Formats: sequence, structure tokens, C-alpha cells
Amino acid sequence: MPKFLYTSLVLLFIFTSAKAQEIQNEIDPPYNIKTVSFVQNGSPVVPIFELGDTFSFQFDDLFGNEANYYFEITHCDYNWKPTDIPKTDYIMGFDNQRITDYSNSFNTLQIYSHYRLSFPNQFTTQLRISGNYILKILNEDKEVIFSRKFILYENHSTVAAQVKRSRNVLNIDYKQNLDFSILSNDIVFQTPLQNVKVLLLQNGNFNTAIKNVPPQYTIGNQLIYKYDKETQFWGGNEFLYFENKDIRTAATNVAKVGANGDIYNSYLFTNQARANQIYTTNQDVNGYFVVKNINASNNEIEADYAWVYFSLSAPTFRSSTKDIYIGGMFNNYSLSPEYKMDYNSEKGLFEKAVMIKQGFTSFQYFIADKKGVIDFENAIDGNFYQTENEYTILVYYKESTDRYQRVIGKGNANSINIIN
Repeated sequence: MPKFLYTSLVLLFIFTSAKAQEIQNEIDPPYNIKTVSFVQNGSPVVPIFELGDTFSFQFDDLFGNEANYYFEITHCDYNWKPTDIPKTDYIMGFDNQRITDYSNSFNTLQIYSHYRLSFPNQFTTQLRISGNYILKILNEDKEVIFSRKFILYENHSTVAAQVKRSRNVLNIDYKQNLDFSILSNDIVFQTPLQNVKVLLLQNGNFNTAIKNVPPQYTIGNQLIYKYDKETQFWGGNEFLYFENKDIRTAATNVAKVGANGDIYNSYLFTNQARANQIYTTNQDVNGYFVVKNINASNNEIEADYAWVYFSLSAPTFRSSTKDIYIGGMFNNYSLSPEYKMDYNSEKGLFEKAVMIKQGFTSFQYFIADKKGVIDFENAIDGNFYQTENEYTILVYYKESTDRYQRVIGKGNANSINIIN
């Protein structure tokens, strides 16, 4: 073989291998793609499902032109790098197929095409193994438009968890600590300090996940995690929310409704920064949202879109290097420019208009720097240990003979019963 050809092949192999091992980060959708969500039993959910469950992936295209979209599924390891196992080993059927289940909006001012990708579907009849997955949506040119993470787990272990206050007096009033244990139901752990990994989520937000925490100690086949700081989250504050199920009426937390443009406008009451206020109990749904039109029979295609006008009074926030964003499950806690607030010097308020599908929407304000690093310590709405937060614990395990990391258990805890 000629030397130059051999060199070219080696370089191609190295480039391909490196590309295959790139960490798979979620890609934000373009402006015309809205209300991206995993749906189970008719409601948007955090994308963590038991192996064999049925669920769907849905989104709207505001262009409403019935564009062709395709889907691709990639199995990843604990660090969200693609595994090297053949696709036929984790998919029974095919991906890279066109999404054929879609319909156009009905009786709405904002036209859109609504797409549904069910699992299983006519092409992908089964996802065979547990683990981390990336779902990519592609256009006709097979370019990735956006992507989302989801996780499948098996029930091979029991996770018992309790939320406690921080043991550090410096942040005892601001942080929440997860104490938990993992007990295998039918697996004898081999070298658990190396082979067992955990993923800790607060309110289903992958962006704030805690990982790479080894067991503190073991008792037989039980793994104990009782750390002081390694499993701590900032408490944050209760989510804010608004309701516009009847898009023509000023409902909960909506000050007024207008219709100056082509679609309705929902102007929310101005929110006050709560960092320097005392904690106030406020029922919330931890970032979730619900699409709902009270005058419709099919919310997927009959719920309309509105320009939602957010305004925030945060006079103590002054930064040239950090910005304020609006986030929740409705936008996957995105820090894209579409959700960055602008400062109105005349009013002394931060403002932003966001197009959101009508229903019930919960949200928070986040501070982030230009690199997308969130400043939790100086949160706009403060941090309180009393805040009600929902926690999820996922257990990953890989034996020396396994080709991939299985997710062998899932646990939940809520800080409503927080203890000292």
C-alpha cells in the first residue's frame, strides 16, 4: 500500500473514532420549533422511563408546512459519549426514518404542524437495553435540527433516599443534601467503587445534575452515600407560574390580554426578585408545564400560541458579564438568546416576550455568564432550605464483562419532608 494512502486511512480512522466519542450535548431547536416534550399518559414528563414503557416525543413546527423530519437514536455511556455497540443490539427495527405521524393545527391563530414520535413505533419496535440515549431530529438534508436526552432504566436495585439540611453552618439555610443507599435486588456488585455510578437530578434538570460520586462505604451488597457536600444542591425557590388556558382571558398571574398582532398577547404581572425576602410557601409543580385549551377537545392541535410578556424587577442585580434567563421544562431550561431578558432602563425592569403554547406554565429566572455557567449562589429568587424540590437518583452499573453501562435502578425523594 502506498505510504500516503496508508497515512490517509489512519488519519480518517482517528478522526472518525474521535468524532464518535464526542460528548453528546443537547442541541437547542431553531425558533420555529416549539413545545418539545416527552409525553407519557397524556402529560409532558421528565424523560426517564422504565425499559419497555411506552411514551412519545412531540413538537410543533410553527411554519406549518408539513415539513419532513427524520429521527435518529444513539445509545451513550454514563458520560453521554456514544457506545461502540452495534445499533442492532439496542434497537429492534430501524431509525433514520421519516416521522409520519403529524397533523396541522385546527382553529388557531398561529398555524403549526404537530409531530408525534411514539415508542415503540412502526419502525422502532423496541429499545432493547437500558442506558442513556440521545434522540436527534433531522431535516430532509439529514442535518441535525435539535436533540434531546432520555434515559431507560431496569428495576434491579432499591434506592432509599432522604433529603436533609446541609451540615455546614455557612450554607445550612440555603442548601439541601441527599442521603441515600442502594441495595441490589438480584445483582452481586463487583468492585462497586469503580463499577457503580450515580446521577442525581433536581426537578428533572439535566443541566444541574451531580455525577461521579462513589459510594462512601458498603455494607454487604448495600452501598451507602452520606456525604456532607458532594451530594448537595442549592435549594432555590419555588417556581413561578402563569395560566392562560382561556387565551382571551386574564387568568392566574396574567395582568392583561391583548390582541394587537396576529396572535394573542399575555402580559404577566411584574415579578419581584425574592432573594432578599423571607421564604413563602407557594404550591408549584417543579418546572412542569401542561398544554391546555379549555375550549378544545384535542389540545395537541387546538391549543394556540401567545406572546407571553415577562417582566422582572431586580434592582440589586448589576452585572456586565452575566445575564438573566427565563427557564423551565417548557424550554428545557435553555440558555439560548431567545430566553435572555433585556433591561429596559426607562422602566427599570428586565423584560422579554416569549412565544409559548397556552396552558399552565411554570418557570424560574436564572443568572448565567457568557459561557452558560449558572450562578446558583446569587440566584435572583434566592436559596432556601425549605423549598420543595423533587429529586431523582439513577444507578448505573457495568461489570468487567459488560459492553455498556446499564441503568439498574431509580429512586425518588422530595424535600417537603426535609430533616435536620
